[in-house]
Amino acid sequence: MSSKKPRDIFDYFDELFKEMEEEIAEFERRFSRSLTKGDVDLPKEGPYFYGFRVTIGPDGKPKIQEFGNVKKAKGRPILSEDIEPVVDVIERDDEVRVIAEVPGVDKDKIKLTVSGSELHLEARGDERNYSTDVDLPAEVDENSAKASYKNGVLEVVLKKKQKKPTGKEIKIE
Repeated sequence: MSSKKPRDIFDYFDELFKEMEEEIAEFERRFSRSLTKGDVDLPKEGPYFYGFRVTIGPDGKPKIQEFGNVKKAKGRPILSEDIEPVVDVIERDDEVRVIAEVPGVDKDKIKLTVSGSELHLEARGDERNYSTDVDLPAEVDENSAKASYKNGVLEVVLKKKQKKPTGKEIKIE
């Protein structure tokens, strides 16, 4: 008899979080070294935002979404004037709902552009600017877009494009 117990789901999450902690620690070390050497051009005095969140995708695999104004490219930190906001995309039967956190801006300073299956968000505030491109899970009807903004949370609801059947019916003789 084997005394080895089966692994439970929390063991996988423990491993995932340990790997993420190691990656974040390495990123912080590289970022600090780059600042010390002067390899990073700071666009302005802080604040600097960096964060991530982990969700489980429809395929059952974890998805990591980074947000903030600090990115990593070719092993170097890249700082941006614009903050990439936290964005949720919720797909329903006939609609796609996008929820973005963009605190500190007036609603008349938010610009949204939708094309096909992509939504571009740009928001300009006195102290913060946000910008991101959101890949939507389906093509949407641009004319159906409705947006609301309250307490720093932007919500955009878009109807999915109705797919017309393609092909030609074949009559049986």
